[in-house]
Amino acid sequence: MSGRFDGCVAVVTGAGSGLGRASARRLGAEGARVVLVDVDEDAATRVAETIAGETLVVRADVAEEAQVEDYLRRAVERFGRIDLHHLNAGIFGAFIPLPELPLAEFERVMAVNVRGQFLGLRGAFRQFSTQGSAGSIVLTASIASLTGAADLLAYHTSKHAVTGLVHGAAVYGGPLGIRVNAVAPGIVPTELFASAADDSGGKNDMTRRASTTPLRRAGTPEEIAGVVAFLLSEDAGYVTGQLVSADGGATIVNTVRPSGGAGAWDTRAVDEPLYRNSGNWSGA
Repeated sequence: MSGRFDGCVAVVTGAGSGLGRASARRLGAEGARVVLVDVDEDAATRVAETIAGETLVVRADVAEEAQVEDYLRRAVERFGRIDLHHLNAGIFGAFIPLPELPLAEFERVMAVNVRGQFLGLRGAFRQFSTQGSAGSIVLTASIASLTGAADLLAYHTSKHAVTGLVHGAAVYGGPLGIRVNAVAPGIVPTELFASAADDSGGKNDMTRRASTTPLRRAGTPEEIAGVVAFLLSEDAGYVTGQLVSADGGATIVNTVRPSGGAGAWDTRAVDEPLYRNSGNWSGA
């Protein structure tokens, strides 16, 4: 690796698995001292043991204000400053149809995916101000930040909200030399969807669904980590406020053209399980 981050301190949330794990390893391999934040301290510790450079593991729930402040405080106590933030921690929620979706479930997803990202952003800006420096922040958005679906409503809503956080924070941070961007992954099989392995749209059919993208395959956490590292680095010094799609080309496809798959599936097979219990579905 090039050592692009020699001397830098990087915070990665959700660092115990999936995209966060790959990001922590990539940043560490390029010279950063890495603060690994996760609700699963043991998992984060196992990741830290694979990183050659200096690390700090902090157990924290990113949806809790006091715990976000604590991981930032401990990072500064250990390393003296923070230069880079990958605000990655998130949950996907439950596969519950819109009419049955409990408020508590909606709020649970929003708490982690939106409040957690906001608290991390705010903490980053406050720390940059305290240390009198610029900095770089990357949020984990999603293909769900750019498109819609009839399932996982809370998740889609939360990831659309991440777009607003990125845009607003980038406008505020620009004059201060603080860049804020996001990576928007498409289908990347990780532990995030493992608990929904038996659900359509969960981990069980990810490889098949990814085969419909222009690249005809799923992505890897390491490929997403490469985008994160670029956005955090000075190689992206004139890039801010952007959601960079890393989705195999999924979001560029025109699905009503033959080359985009128009007519290639039986819509009843999709609609019937989703709307079976609805009293006003025509079944047409």
